[in-house]
Amino acid sequence: MDNQSVIVPEEVIVVEGRDDSKRLMEVYGQKIKLIETGGSAIDSETIQRIQQAAEQFGVIVFTDPDIQGQRIRQIITQSVPKVKQAHLSRDDARPNSLLKSLGVEHASDESIKNALADVATPSDGHVQKELTTRELMQLGLTNHPKAAQRRQAVADRYRLGHVNTKQLQKQLALYQVDYVDLAKFIKELNECDER
Repeated sequence: MDNQSVIVPEEVIVVEGRDDSKRLMEVYGQKIKLIETGGSAIDSETIQRIQQAAEQFGVIVFTDPDIQGQRIRQIITQSVPKVKQAHLSRDDARPNSLLKSLGVEHASDESIKNALADVATPSDGHVQKELTTRELMQLGLTNHPKAAQRRQAVADRYRLGHVNTKQLQKQLALYQVDYVDLAKFIKELNECDER
């Protein structure tokens, strides 16, 4: 592939392992800046490198859409709250073989470019109040036959990764998605379902 025409992210991309790094180099070439966590047991040296990279270049966390990837995001976000987040949908990260797990390394060039072009940026200091469980129920995001499907549609729309109800509440608050905006999106979703 011709990497010359691809716009390389300015930030340092934090990935889980070598296969992810290799895949991103295939898409962006050797100029992409990467840090590998080596899995979810992130040591203090790696956290320090991420903190330094955040100060110098900015950081985008780009982990697998699974439990381990979510755990890595949480560990990094606790130490570096202002990191940006790039997410792949579970479908985009699905391998060709049933023997392999979800991963960045399985995503298409287009999915990777889209994820890194449309990152979620946390609010600058002010985190809005979490939506209540009642509000999520009103929107059909919990205690509804299609709740899981709707939550995933919301997570995909706002680039929040794979989330359960509690994670959705926290992510929506962190990324400043309010009830009005969310209700508008759910209305559009419902209209598409009716067609």
